[in-house]
Amino acid sequence: MPETVCLALTGASGMPYGIRLLECLLAAGCRVQLLYSQAAQVVAKQEMGLDLPSRPQELAAHFRAQFAATIAGSGGALDVYGREEWFAPVASGSNPPDAMVVCPCSMGTLAAIAQGLADNLIERAADVALKERRPLVLVPRETPFSAIHLENMLRLSRAGAVILPPNPGFYTHPQSVQDVVDFVVARILDQLGVAHTLMKRWGEA
Repeated sequence: MPETVCLALTGASGMPYGIRLLECLLAAGCRVQLLYSQAAQVVAKQEMGLDLPSRPQELAAHFRAQFAATIAGSGGALDVYGREEWFAPVASGSNPPDAMVVCPCSMGTLAAIAQGLADNLIERAADVALKERRPLVLVPRETPFSAIHLENMLRLSRAGAVILPPNPGFYTHPQSVQDVVDFVVARILDQLGVAHTLMKRWGEA
């Protein structure tokens, strides 16, 4: 199981996946290095009614308070970095996280990572994950995909990234939106090697 996971929230629809993933990583005892874009703040407000502070220190305090019981019970830890904090550990191959997830992942962020751009900390952290051969999971919430989107995803897959669109399965007979969210988050955790009990696996009673 990874000790440190960099989680980036970007401006695609699907913020409930990202917030639930954050909770689960903390519950598993991971140190989460959280990055977020301005567009992610807009999406969080639109989809979940969340007012995410612009200052990283305030956002860290917000989530530490929200998940206080989870952190206290698991030993998980949370650090939050701004998009221009170039001295953050995730900005250098000398101190990369064990894994990185971009969830949700906008097509703009996906394209920038595919082209090797590093104009902000999210893009740079993903670039570091690829060059250091650390697991990189991208969760693109877009439909339909254009040929450009597909070509970018193929390029990233060939570079070693995992492309995990949030497509829920229904063989588990979900009864709520939370069940659908947990199905997708469970698949992300599986890619990271993080144990969970979010859903029954195929073939289980």
